[in-house]
Amino acid sequence: MALVTLSNGKSFAAAPEELLLDAATRAGLLLEHSCRTGRCGSCKARLRGGANSSTVALHEESSLSAQERAAGWILTCARSATTDVTIDVEDIGLAPRPTAKTYPCRIQSLERLRDDVVKVQLRLPPGNDFTFLAGQHVELISRDGARRSYSMANAPRPDGSIDLHIRRVAGGVMSTYWFEQAKPNDLLRLHGPQGTFFLRSIAERELVFLATGTGIAPVKAMLESIAVSGQERARSVAVYWGGRTQADLYQAGWPTLSNEQRLSAVLSRAHAGWNGARGYVQDIASRQSHEWRHTTVYACGSAAMIRDAHRTLVNAGLDELHFHADAFVGSEPV
Repeated sequence: MALVTLSNGKSFAAAPEELLLDAATRAGLLLEHSCRTGRCGSCKARLRGGANSSTVALHEESSLSAQERAAGWILTCARSATTDVTIDVEDIGLAPRPTAKTYPCRIQSLERLRDDVVKVQLRLPPGNDFTFLAGQHVELISRDGARRSYSMANAPRPDGSIDLHIRRVAGGVMSTYWFEQAKPNDLLRLHGPQGTFFLRSIAERELVFLATGTGIAPVKAMLESIAVSGQERARSVAVYWGGRTQADLYQAGWPTLSNEQRLSAVLSRAHAGWNGARGYVQDIASRQSHEWRHTTVYACGSAAMIRDAHRTLVNAGLDELHFHADAFVGSEPV
């Protein structure tokens, strides 16, 4: 067994051929993660106090650049420890937390939000124990065993139903089902909740949400959670939602924003009559009057946006420990 030490001094034992993320979870420690496939980069950590030879990759770390690999960055969802090692990352420290399980579910309703986005509402059996934190995602399992992850677009409800915003992906594992075959009352299975994209403490923080496309789904869930919580109050809430054209900014029951909250629509390919912001969400946010030292950022969307947002906002003064992200990775082709 190898001893893995985190930057905050906590440690856990990792068995040979055991993923660092799994070993930490087994020890009751929650590390940042999302896709668990090496493709989103949410679980990125830097080796400290150990050479690259102290860990071994069990599967591809496709989200790491050559420069990051050379600088000692690894993915905890892809590597195991071969010797004692320290990694420059802290656990989230959330306890208790929802446990991921597999549940049967049925489609309650389907609603086209635009030609390539469908809103799916799912219901679970009465008396189930499914709980989640706003911003997390679930993995849907079709009748033929195909699996795909989707963020939940609502905060927990009394009736236990959940909404998903699903974008059509050419050649996607489940796109044909969702857009051509799915119908109310279809039986599926879901596994969750999953991921660490959820609100931390918001007291006296400026909150900045960045989203592209259907990345707005978990942001919508978080805003609903803030609205009903009432336990902590943020200094301000700013949402930057980006798309290529105005049609990308679909409407789906947007929560009412308070006086301290504002929504900025951002288009990268705006038509001549567009009066809103033009460009990319991270660039628009960086030019606003945020006190970055007192700001927490939650970003959801393409991996390219998240990489650029991290670099841009850290350079603007954001503490990188207050940058939380969930990168959408495309489904594998059929």
